[in-house]
This record gives sequence, structure tokens and C-alpha cells, in this order.
Amino acid sequence: MTTQAPATRRARRKTIPGTGGRTASVFLIPFFVLFALTMIAPVIYAIGMSLFAERRSGLGFGGATVEFVGLGNYLEVLSDTTFTDGFGRLAIYCLLYVPTLLAFALVLALLLDSAVAYAKRAFQLLLFLPHAVPGVIAALIWAYLYTPGVSPIVKALESGGIGIDFLSVQLVLPSMVNIAVWEWAGYNVIILFTALQAVPREILEAAKVDGAGEIRTALSIKTPLVWPALGVALLFTVIGSLQLFTEPKILSSATTAVTSTWVPNMWAYDAAFNRNNLPQAAAASIILALLAGLLSWVVTRFTSKEPTR
Repeated sequence: MTTQAPATRRARRKTIPGTGGRTASVFLIPFFVLFALTMIAPVIYAIGMSLFAERRSGLGFGGATVEFVGLGNYLEVLSDTTFTDGFGRLAIYCLLYVPTLLAFALVLALLLDSAVAYAKRAFQLLLFLPHAVPGVIAALIWAYLYTPGVSPIVKALESGGIGIDFLSVQLVLPSMVNIAVWEWAGYNVIILFTALQAVPREILEAAKVDGAGEIRTALSIKTPLVWPALGVALLFTVIGSLQLFTEPKILSSATTAVTSTWVPNMWAYDAAFNRNNLPQAAAASIILALLAGLLSWVVTRFTSKEPTR
């Protein structure tokens, strides 16, 4: 009896409810501290900055004073046509980029998951490699490939009697979409392919017994079953589209079709570092953050519904 009592007490101590949660909380504290310092604190600081404005007296020779203007910066930003026009370009970019990327990634993931695909690991690596290239480097590479006179692609097309200016006003937006698809397709393929690997093989075997071919199985069985993963990819893609900055910023040095305020993010950058108007830049950033939050909610509500089969 005396030898069993300590073991029983130790077993009871191991099963005390709530100890696991406290242990997990201790390990999560560093994450929440870093998250608060790097994410929440800058947002709060930006909100506070957007409520003030710097005013100079007289002809500008006097000292500057900081005044509370409330929503004044937001009203000035929204009344600036160069800022609102950027949302129009951003909307067109999203309409071209989001469906193209997701459809392309889904097709590639379905091909990798099909029975006719060989060397799947090698193809996954090849598809993911463009994502490993930093966005600035990718934009610089494509700017070189788009620039007439130096681009081998443009020279090859011209030798065949086809003259295309990828950096013209009409084609610069599709050219940016091409850069983003090239960079992010592999990332989304991995997400969708991983979800396809989790599809029960019994369902696929039953579909084959019923006479369903590869295309019918892909469209009617696999695609609906990976709908949650497709929703996650859609959410990330929409949020990333609103943050469009690198591609137009790099291409603006190669073409006059892209101005310094071409999209909202570039407008905020121009306001902060070229016009030294940090409060308006903060207001523009908060507007973009609110729009991203609203679209994220819409996408989440849309993808939470099961697709009709």
C-alpha cells in the first residue's frame, strides 16, 4: 500500500485539468509579444498619426505645429483623384489576376495528382522555384524581358513579324499579372496539391468503378473536396493583390505608363517619402487595411459555403 500511494498521486498530478493549457500559454507568450510589437503596435501608431496634420504658419519660415484634424486626412486622401483612380487599376488587376492564378494553380495541381503524372516531386520543385525568387528580383528580370531593344522575347517576336510593346499603356497591366502569376502559381499549387493528397482514395476508386474518367473525377469529385483549400488560396491571393507595389514600382523605371501614384500603395509611398506627408500616408494605409479586412470577410463568408456538385 505504501509503495502504490506515491505512484497514484503522481498519476493524479499528471491528469490535473488545465495544466496542459497553462503550459501551452507559456510557450505562446513569445509569439504574442512579437505579434503585438510588430503588427498591433504599428497599426495603432498609424491610426494615431492619421488623426493629426502638420501645419506651417506664414510663408513657411515659421515653425511647424501639429494639429488634431480628426478624419480630415482621410477626407483629403479620398478626395484625391490620383488615389481613387489607383483603386480602379487595382480592381482591374484583381479581376485579371485572381481567377487566372487560381485556375492555373488548380489545373496544375490536378495534373500532378492524376495517374498520368510522373516525377511529381521534381515538378513540385520546378513549380515552386519561382516563388523562392524575391519579388524585387523577379520584377527586375521581367522588366528586362519586357524592355524593347534588350529583351530576347521582344526580338524573337519582331523577327517573326510580331511587334508587341509589353510596357505600353494597354499591356502594362497584363504584364504585371504575368509576373505575379509566374511568381505565385507554385505556392498555390503546393497548397492545392497537398489538399488533393488528403482526398480519400476509396472515393476515387469508387468513381473509377462507376466509369468516371480522369476529367470527370477532377471536376466533380476532387475540386469540390478541396474547396476549403481553394478558399484559403483565394483569401491569400486577394489580400496579396491589395498590396500590389513591387511590380509597378520596378516597371515605373522602364515605362512612362506607370506613374508614382499608379496604385494606392504607391500613392502612400509617394506621400510618405516624396511629399513628406506621413499623416496622409498613414491614412491611406489604414484605408487599405480596412478594405483588406472587408474583402477578407467577404471571401471567408463565400468560401465557407459548400459548392454545389
